[in-house]
Amino acid sequence: MTPDERRERHLLVVDDDDRLRKLIKEFLGRAGFRVTAASNAAGADKLFESLDFDLMILDVMMPGEDGMAFTKRLRAKGGEAGRTPILMLTARDQTADRIEGLSNGVDDYLGKPFEPQELLLRIEAILRRSSARPVGTRSTALNLGRCTFEPERGELVCDGEAVRLTEAEVTLMRRLARSAHEPVDRLELARDTADATGRAVDVQVTRLRRKIEPDPKNPRYLQTVRGIGYRLAPD
Repeated sequence: MTPDERRERHLLVVDDDDRLRKLIKEFLGRAGFRVTAASNAAGADKLFESLDFDLMILDVMMPGEDGMAFTKRLRAKGGEAGRTPILMLTARDQTADRIEGLSNGVDDYLGKPFEPQELLLRIEAILRRSSARPVGTRSTALNLGRCTFEPERGELVCDGEAVRLTEAEVTLMRRLARSAHEPVDRLELARDTADATGRAVDVQVTRLRRKIEPDPKNPRYLQTVRGIGYRLAPD
């Protein structure tokens, strides 16, 4: 991202560690972003009442409402705040924790301790995906009943309304779209997730079915291919 592009982005840092919160705010500020900070979920709630953010950097372990619970509540709330991309910081490196975060709508993970440059690159990757709006490209939208998915933009629209996808969900949909009507191996899909065993893929498929399918328990468009993996079957 260019310095001008960064200046247009407003980030929220939520972490109860005063020293780390200050360091992250100063680093991202020097990189050109507008940065606001809060020490807990309650403080973040108050900021969301009056401000819009392009991305939130959120710690998992916080007193009171932790990052997992806050993410789940924010996503359920909807609106601009509920659609805010989330990069979660965690000292916990357990696969189950990462999968729980993906289940609740986290866009990406970064373990503590981390290199500041990696934090910057991950933030920019999420922002590029969430704001991508190519101009003059040929439409390649796939029809999925009441929904359409546009791989170039990573956009899902259902019943005329934009439906928010996490970065991981967009990556999965794009990969399946490239091989529409053909099964894709589950472990191949898992290479782009937080868990190489494939469990993260299963979580993402479940979330996507709730967004796409009229009956998620009997999927028509995002199908399971027994013994192989998954298949996207557009109209």
